[in-house]
Amino acid sequence: MTAMSPARMWRPLTGLLLAQGSALTANRILLVALPWLVLTSTGSPAATGLIATCQVVPFVVVQALSGPLLDRVNARAVSVAGDLASAAAIAILTVPGNPPMWMLCLIAVVIGTADGPATAAKAVLVPAATAATGQPLERGTGLTTAVERAATAAGPALAGLLISTHGVQATLRLAATLLALAALTAVVIPARRRRAAAGAGYLRELREGANFLHGDLSLRAIVAMIVASNFIDQAFLTVLLPVWARDHGLGAELVGLAISAFATASVGTALLSAWIGNRLPRRYTYLIGFTISGVSRLVVLACGAPATVVLSVFAVAGLGSGLVNPIISAYTYERIPVALHGRVNTLITAWAWSGIPFGGLAGAAMLSAAGLTTSLWCCSAAYLVAVLRPGWRVQWHTQRSRAPAPAPAAVPEPASV
Repeated sequence: MTAMSPARMWRPLTGLLLAQGSALTANRILLVALPWLVLTSTGSPAATGLIATCQVVPFVVVQALSGPLLDRVNARAVSVAGDLASAAAIAILTVPGNPPMWMLCLIAVVIGTADGPATAAKAVLVPAATAATGQPLERGTGLTTAVERAATAAGPALAGLLISTHGVQATLRLAATLLALAALTAVVIPARRRRAAAGAGYLRELREGANFLHGDLSLRAIVAMIVASNFIDQAFLTVLLPVWARDHGLGAELVGLAISAFATASVGTALLSAWIGNRLPRRYTYLIGFTISGVSRLVVLACGAPATVVLSVFAVAGLGSGLVNPIISAYTYERIPVALHGRVNTLITAWAWSGIPFGGLAGAAMLSAAGLTTSLWCCSAAYLVAVLRPGWRVQWHTQRSRAPAPAPAAVPEPASV
């Protein structure tokens, strides 16, 4: 048999990274462009908040419900269809004129509904694309994390620049083009094999994924940590950090610079994790990385450090985040049987997002009740407790990627296409 060339071996993972990078950059551009379009066309802050809700809620709900679909059919096809649907919806917004509010809300719902399954499908494809290269799973998760952080750092900045120089319509056209590019580059990703037709209904398959997640103590500990940390992060980034900047005579630019420093630094260590992540001790890397990435940002503000120190600490925190997230992603892929990847991963993502809508409200309530410094110290302690719990609850060195599902009769093995 002729040996496969290195370029051909890396083609599936390269295609996935390009598709993911294009789609994520488009989504980050929309975070700025879509609210700005609504604000400039309606002049209503309430309408601007409504449009964000119309996009985020379907994204979370449909992604949580799409797990059985991803396990039943070709995940690559779901990714392509979702990206094309989002691109078509965004293209409608590029037509000259001011669309009515109901149309803006409807388009936002379509974008969120399409992005949910498409994003989940790309995540499900990571193990297969990485295996095709013959590389350890940490290499694939490290590279995908680096792409995600780079898109997070570049997308909003690019949107702001384009809106100020070429207008919101041109910015939306770029987002639609990037999503179409994501759909085109996804064709080189290996398609996950479809399962044989199952007798179980859709709701029963959803329940099987939920039962597996509930029965795995290690995964439950990680999910609980993610829910808690995302909740605290939302309170911190949307309320506590802006208030701290205002109270110290600083402007919104400090908030933007701090978040950009965090995201940019995390790209470097995500690439480092892709290089040597499979050789790092998972338990200690997790504990050190998450303590640095989460707790340090809160403590430096609670101590009243100057702006230069705050930015430096945020950059160091980004280094910890970029190092540990690929390891957690690789671990979750290993714990979940292949036949359940779609259902369990989408449920994990849904849980991860579950506390985000309430984080800002909790931050505001805490600020009113206890003041800024006390709130920051309380959040620091809560973050530390949330991070430490998986340190001893998770079986970090147990790999279960080939473990059977709890109810094997109801989860058939994948069948060849």
